[in-house]
Amino acid sequence: MRSSNPVFSRRGFSRDNGHAGFNAAPQAGGPAVGTNPYATNPYATNPYAQQQGAPVGTPQAPPNTGVMTIDDVVTRTGMTLGTVVLTAVLSWVLLPVDQANIGTSYGIAIGAVLVAFVLSMIQSFKRKPSPALILSYAAFEGVFLGVISSVVSTYIAPGVVIQAVMGTMAVFAGVLFAYKMRWIRVTRRFYGFVMAAAMGFVLLMVANMLFSVFGGGDGLGFRSGGLGILFGVIGIILGACFLALDFKQVEDGVAYGAPREESWLAAFGLTLTLVWIYMEMLRLFSILSGND
Repeated sequence: MRSSNPVFSRRGFSRDNGHAGFNAAPQAGGPAVGTNPYATNPYATNPYAQQQGAPVGTPQAPPNTGVMTIDDVVTRTGMTLGTVVLTAVLSWVLLPVDQANIGTSYGIAIGAVLVAFVLSMIQSFKRKPSPALILSYAAFEGVFLGVISSVVSTYIAPGVVIQAVMGTMAVFAGVLFAYKMRWIRVTRRFYGFVMAAAMGFVLLMVANMLFSVFGGGDGLGFRSGGLGILFGVIGIILGACFLALDFKQVEDGVAYGAPREESWLAAFGLTLTLVWIYMEMLRLFSILSGND
């Protein structure tokens, strides 16, 4: 199942251009080879299987030992998230948001998030993951998060950052548990519903931002007050759904024996999703504090 982030679209582990990652056309004249037991399509073939369709008795190549494992995903995700956290803490400390310096800090934060966006888009369209690009994205994203979190904590809602972090961790743990227990089943229909909902959500947020910039005030009111709380909850639910898609992507990659380097894509996707959830948590708790 190809997973996409609600902020940035990204390539999954698929080696074709199909809708669902890992899926390829069945072998002509016979059953699929290397079928993924977790795939939505029971006839989807494994693009990483060696010598697909070879006659029975043909010597097989030695198994590829450089395949992705859960440990690889955990390690790469830890490195990527660790970079985000480290640069966020450094920017919080080194980029003050007092009245004399807030303009400079804001400027650096905006520049950092624009660079992070460009790097994420470059990685999204690359055929292979680039650890340097992914870690650079994480570093610039961390700078932005550090400044924004500092501003919110200083001027809007003291203590809300810890609540947002804890809330993000709780969503991650809850979705992971529900996915492992098979309470959440990622199917093609689930994928289509989440993508349609995310597209509608993003379009509404863009419209709200444009009305806010050109019309002043809170725009359409989707990010403040009662509507802000509602859309904050919706944003968090969408982030949770994308976490499920990310877990499915990892599960399929391990089941298919994807190359080890693909674990960087999993780390990239999980980081994007967790950043999305954290920002929505930060917004929601800020509104609930009564000082939006």
